[in-house]
Amino acid sequence: MQTSERGKVFIAAHEGIVLRAYRDVAGVWTIGVGHTARAGGIRPKAGMTITREQALAQLEQDLRRFERRVEKTGAFKVQHAFDGAVSFDFNTGSIHRATWVRKWRKGLFASAEMSLMLWVKAGGRTWPGLMTRRKAEADLIFRGNYGAHAGQAVDTARHEAVSSPPAEPSAEVREAQEILTTKGFNPGAIDGWMGKKTRAAVIAYQRAHPDLANDGVLGPATLAQLRRDAAAVRNTAIRGGGGGGIGALVTGAGSLFAGLPWNWIAAGVLVVALAYFAWSYRDVIQRRVNTALGRTVEVE
Repeated sequence: MQTSERGKVFIAAHEGIVLRAYRDVAGVWTIGVGHTARAGGIRPKAGMTITREQALAQLEQDLRRFERRVEKTGAFKVQHAFDGAVSFDFNTGSIHRATWVRKWRKGLFASAEMSLMLWVKAGGRTWPGLMTRRKAEADLIFRGNYGAHAGQAVDTARHEAVSSPPAEPSAEVREAQEILTTKGFNPGAIDGWMGKKTRAAVIAYQRAHPDLANDGVLGPATLAQLRRDAAAVRNTAIRGGGGGGIGALVTGAGSLFAGLPWNWIAAGVLVVALAYFAWSYRDVIQRRVNTALGRTVEVE
């Protein structure tokens, strides 16, 4: 089987179509529809730009690999389920080891959906964007619902831009607002709405990062940069890198004890322990010594 046109739209909508190279959350250079050099073809690098046509042609090439992997499971015989499984593998690369696939094959659909919804973490953290994607993939795989992009052509699928205000707050916008606040860019209220103040904060943030387009769009490239910055802040706090709090306290304690002569301290503790033992059992020790020497001594 091959990914349907609607399936391609679904993947492009969730991955985003980014025409300027950017680094993903893991720092890997990415371009087009989630394309990296590891997939073959275009080799993204700093400053690279491509056309929309090039991005979509590369997507077609990249999909072949994941389609073969999904077919190999032998589990997905209907088109919408196949499309959703390809999307999952395109995003995670884990179709071969996912528990939900084995449950699907056995017909345990409710349990399979619950297992699918567990794939929302990266780097030990739950990401709102992954929660949104898994929910959309579940709707596609288990119910055949392609979502809001079902009627689009693949060349118009866009995740990073919106032509009309969203109907509800976005978890990703809220996440961005929180990170922007910690980085000193004021997005206004942390409410999940992409209002004027949040857009202005996004533009200011983008201007501070040469690899980002200054368009005020909270797309894959900007979100990836925000998440890398957030991860760097957390890692610094854990290491106690000048941020204070528990991380700094632990590091400070380590510095305090690091210079102590632990070998001599350990030897001293051992001597004290032996002395205490000898004193506590002095009568027994004396009797055994006298017996060994053939002496008869009364001990009060």
